[in-house]
Amino acid sequence: MTLPTPATRPFRFGIQASNATTRAEWVSLAQRTEGHGYSVLTMPDHFGDQLAPVPAMMTAANVTTDLRICALVFDNDYKHPVVLGKELATMDLLSDGRVEIGLGAGWMISDYEQLGIPYDSPGVRIDRFVEGLHIIKQCMQPGPFSFEGTHYTITGYDGLPKPAQAKVPVLIGGGGKRVLGIAAREADIVGINPSMHTGVVGPETFGHMTAESVDEKVAIVRAAAGDRLGDIELNIRSFLVNVTDDGAAARGRLAGMLGVDEEMLVSSPFALIGSPAELTERLLERRERWGFSYVIVGADDVEKFAPVVAALAGK
Repeated sequence: MTLPTPATRPFRFGIQASNATTRAEWVSLAQRTEGHGYSVLTMPDHFGDQLAPVPAMMTAANVTTDLRICALVFDNDYKHPVVLGKELATMDLLSDGRVEIGLGAGWMISDYEQLGIPYDSPGVRIDRFVEGLHIIKQCMQPGPFSFEGTHYTITGYDGLPKPAQAKVPVLIGGGGKRVLGIAAREADIVGINPSMHTGVVGPETFGHMTAESVDEKVAIVRAAAGDRLGDIELNIRSFLVNVTDDGAAARGRLAGMLGVDEEMLVSSPFALIGSPAELTERLLERRERWGFSYVIVGADDVEKFAPVVAALAGK
């Protein structure tokens, strides 16, 4: 069976930011992000040492002109989907249409333990997430709707305000077959993630970051997406970033620290270690192989990674 291949899309870039000690620091980060040509500022949704995503993202939108905002990703279990849907629509309206909806089933067990939220089985959390996603999408549509599921019941609700965008893009990231399949069928942006089924980031996480593992995950998306594959933007969050003219030495040091093969850091799309010219070439190769055109790096990488953004954004 020959699987469809994603359309080649222009590159766009984002940063994942979580914290600042002052408003001025946060404002500066958002403005520098936009100034260097990044398209999106994303935030995690956890309960550790980070800013609350809704007010922080809205602040980032308020002090920029074109920068888009997205959670990477909101945990469906932390808010009722009607509440989150109302917040997202309000943010989209007040930002003149710059919201992207990142939503997931939740994975970080420490959040659940600290808040006393039951950490249900992956199947239950994913079932609840699918219902939540449907409700949020319905909140964005004209007129009232009702919904009766296993986890949520909505009766005659009209989600107001409506967003500025006619269709607010949805991002779903996944590392396992079921969530990747859901993402392929339901999302506008599909993020390829390591598997987080253990609830923590540990040594086995890196086993899901190899090029071969990514081949398998992208194949799942292609098979599940079918005819809509051309409408999907493929995303990768590169966790291991080091822009340096001595990439070989940097990869060698990191490989030793992580206990992985250095070649894994060359081929894995979760790693970007090398000079701007080297990383530019690598991203072109990865777009050709997997279709990744939307790449997110860390907030600490804004300036150092900017030459790569300048070379590739929009191309």
